[in-house]
Amino acid sequence: MTTQTPGSVSTFRRLMSYAKPYRSGFIMAILGMIGYALIDVYFINEFETFIDRGITQKDQQYFFWAPIVVVLLFAIRGVFNFISSYSLSWAGTHIVKDLRQQLFRHMMRLPVSYHDQHSTGELISKITYDAEQIKQASSKALVVLIHEGAFVLGLLVVMFSKSWQLSAIFLLIAPIIALIVSVVSKRFRHISNRMQGTMGNVTSNAEQMLIGHKVILSFGGQAIEDKRFGEINNRNRHLDVKLESTKAISVSLIQTIASGSLAFVIYLASFPEMLETLTPGKFTTILTSMLLLLKPLKQLTTVNSDFQKGMAAAAAVFTVLDEKPEQDTGTLELNDVRGDIEVKGLTFQYPGHDKLVLKNVNFTVKAGQTIALVGKSGSGKTTISSLLPRFYEIEQGQILLDGHDTKDCTLASLRQQIAVVSQHVVLFNDTIANNISYGFTGELTRERLIDVAEKAHVMEFAASMEQGLDTEIGENGVTLSGGQRQRIAIARALLRQSPVLILDEATSALDTESERKIQGAFDELLKNRTNIVIAHRLSTIEKADVILVMAEGQIVERGSHQELLAQNGVYANLYKLQFGEGA
Repeated sequence: MTTQTPGSVSTFRRLMSYAKPYRSGFIMAILGMIGYALIDVYFINEFETFIDRGITQKDQQYFFWAPIVVVLLFAIRGVFNFISSYSLSWAGTHIVKDLRQQLFRHMMRLPVSYHDQHSTGELISKITYDAEQIKQASSKALVVLIHEGAFVLGLLVVMFSKSWQLSAIFLLIAPIIALIVSVVSKRFRHISNRMQGTMGNVTSNAEQMLIGHKVILSFGGQAIEDKRFGEINNRNRHLDVKLESTKAISVSLIQTIASGSLAFVIYLASFPEMLETLTPGKFTTILTSMLLLLKPLKQLTTVNSDFQKGMAAAAAVFTVLDEKPEQDTGTLELNDVRGDIEVKGLTFQYPGHDKLVLKNVNFTVKAGQTIALVGKSGSGKTTISSLLPRFYEIEQGQILLDGHDTKDCTLASLRQQIAVVSQHVVLFNDTIANNISYGFTGELTRERLIDVAEKAHVMEFAASMEQGLDTEIGENGVTLSGGQRQRIAIARALLRQSPVLILDEATSALDTESERKIQGAFDELLKNRTNIVIAHRLSTIEKADVILVMAEGQIVERGSHQELLAQNGVYANLYKLQFGEGA
């Protein structure tokens, strides 16, 4: 008993397309629910025989067989219940699993710009909360709709077969109930749509608190976060109350109408003409059927809220699935790359922003050279490192790798040529060894893994751990220090042996001694590779072949360390700030 808008109809049809591979489970579940409901209806129908033949006529043979039939029917009823419950759970969980897997897979393939514009908590909410609401629509709602629907229809058949005159009142109230359900459905859907957004905010805020827990404690921000979460949490509670109050009003209205009909039937039955045609059994059967109709009518009304929640959740999930994945327009497969890089007329602004972060940037890096990008925060250094592996699409200008426009290269082959060590280290809840070898597709021996770990100075701390390289490091390496996490990330890049290496503040979390060791390893290991080093610490890039000084999205100076110091310009000023006037 649900009324849908054209949008929800298309959403429902799309959701049902996920049910096709599991239609056998749904068919079995529907048959089980119908069988379960029909046995209940059969018991109600037999009230007339039980009263008129068993009690009134005192038929002993009837009383002999009745208990046996009751036990057998209840056993069959239990089998139907098991079939329907198991089959529906099997099919429903499969649908949710498929949706979650598709959503997870699709989110990984969405462009970086999409993730920039949507919070992690909001997207997690799609996979968790919204998927659970869809499960309600595909399981609980269907159970009530089929079982209670079949039960209501069965009771109406019983009532009309006993006395169509007394039962005809339901032909009058059915349109009124349908109208109430129609109005309530629209409100359910409107509130449910708003609840999807508030649940995303709840998840996002909770995630922010958990990630920033140390910062909150350090700066005494508990009251701030508590107030912020309280406001978001209360908005969600307010919408939930609205949903429940709408549900309660609709149930009360329908039950009031149904009880009025029941009273009218009792009144009609008091007429002598009706009393002459009614036996005690018939009248008891009709009256019992009408009383039993109140509960399924209530459930059929309340299930509408679950169904509309599910449709709103499905619409939210499909909105994400309809987002265009990262476009891999290139056809050129890169192999045996030397590492020549040329940036020509590069101008860029982030999607959804008006400010240009790069303005006509031009430079060339020969294969095997190390080029350093320095400048104040926001000068565009990291943006260049994000454009080289095409995390964002270039609208103006070109980046050439070995003379090939990166737009013409397949994303997989392009990124295979580039290893990135970012200032924001991302580690997985796995062992040190698996974090180092993450994404590595070649043959990896234990000896090579240890060699890379030693060169990145990972073994210095891993050797003291009980499990060594096989030690679990927790979510994002929570059990490690910042320097240790950074060394694992560096080892991961070293293992990949890509011809192009991007170091975006790669030594920012290291102490001076560790930095010196890592820098020494870089000097020895990164020969014959093209290295793009982004650094605030100028001591780490003094040996670079070329240093590009950036400001306001432009290259304002270029040259070697000594050449730039001799110019006594921006770079020289930065150097003096870091090392003092006597540098």
